[in-house]
Amino acid sequence: MQNLEIIPFQAKLQPEFEAINREWVEELFSLEPFDIAQLQSPQETIIEKGGAIYFAKMDDQILGTVGLSKVDKHTFELIKMGVKKSAQGKGVGMFLGQQALNKAKEMGAKKVVLYTHTKLQAALKIYLKLGFKEVPVRDGKYCRCDLMMEVDV
Repeated sequence: MQNLEIIPFQAKLQPEFEAINREWVEELFSLEPFDIAQLQSPQETIIEKGGAIYFAKMDDQILGTVGLSKVDKHTFELIKMGVKKSAQGKGVGMFLGQQALNKAKEMGAKKVVLYTHTKLQAALKIYLKLGFKEVPVRDGKYCRCDLMMEVDV
């Protein structure tokens, strides 16, 4: 999609962050306690802990969102990537993924990890195009995730 821009989190966008992610998670899975905390309090649970949240915007409309959660000094986790149904299949997810990797590198990351599920085929295609490789799932921190991936940045 042309004219897409990336914008950082602002408190007034918390409802967009929550709605976009709530929609896909509840459609395919169920919200876990960590989801609710991140969606309702992203400033405290993600940003104040060294992470970031970004939105894909075109004109005055938010089309999608992605987060980066700080794992350690050189590792970030790609989290809460979602695109509104009306914008799916138009390159917004790829745009968000590329921007997130660029931002992670700017923030000092050497590696970005993510946890996902094999039934999220559209997302998996994006992750592979972005260079993510499957690795053994570590620590089982998410009930719904059966796949872990990582990429060096």
